[in-house]
Amino acid sequence: MTAQQTVAEEKQGMALPQPSVSGDMSVEEALHERRSIRRYGDAPLPLRDIGQLAWAAQGITEERRGLRTSPSAGATYPLEIYFLITGLEEIPDGLYRYVTRGHRLEKVLSGDRRGDLFESALYQDAIMSAPVVMVITGVEERTARRYGQRATRYVHMEAGHAAQNVSLQAVALGIGTVVIGAFDDSAVVQALRLDEGESPLYLMPLGKQLDNS
Repeated sequence: MTAQQTVAEEKQGMALPQPSVSGDMSVEEALHERRSIRRYGDAPLPLRDIGQLAWAAQGITEERRGLRTSPSAGATYPLEIYFLITGLEEIPDGLYRYVTRGHRLEKVLSGDRRGDLFESALYQDAIMSAPVVMVITGVEERTARRYGQRATRYVHMEAGHAAQNVSLQAVALGIGTVVIGAFDDSAVVQALRLDEGESPLYLMPLGKQLDNS
């Protein structure tokens, strides 16, 4: 395999299992059971669960207009969703970006990157213990083209919408998570090599919930 072929395959990434649009838990039950969970089991998250969580955050629900699971001001969709994945047989350790069109993952960086993120997030243990960490970022310029100075407010609101979707979906899947906003922005940008103009908004460690959490 040539170097060009390898790069092309990594850019194409991996298709995720199709998301479920129905489940065994009601919205009311998920709301009642939602808690901030910082301790996780050792088992890796299966790819189907990662795909379901990605869909809950920013999945497309109407192909024609590209409408998504969480609302966006003027459908400008400034959010990007990344996953730090470790210990999964189907996919090598690394940082992956969720590609909404096609419902797939695109590799960004190889290897277990939790250590760098752990330092950037002020040494919070949940980062290191979770087999998956979702990173929600925002590209404010996408929204600012239409809404000017109010874009900052709208982007932050959208991050909250997406994080709550993920929190409730995690409950329904028996997955624990917590929303983390305490981190060094510039260190996260450097650790994940985010693009210029892309800002980290939330870190969400994800792992199978322990009974005694």
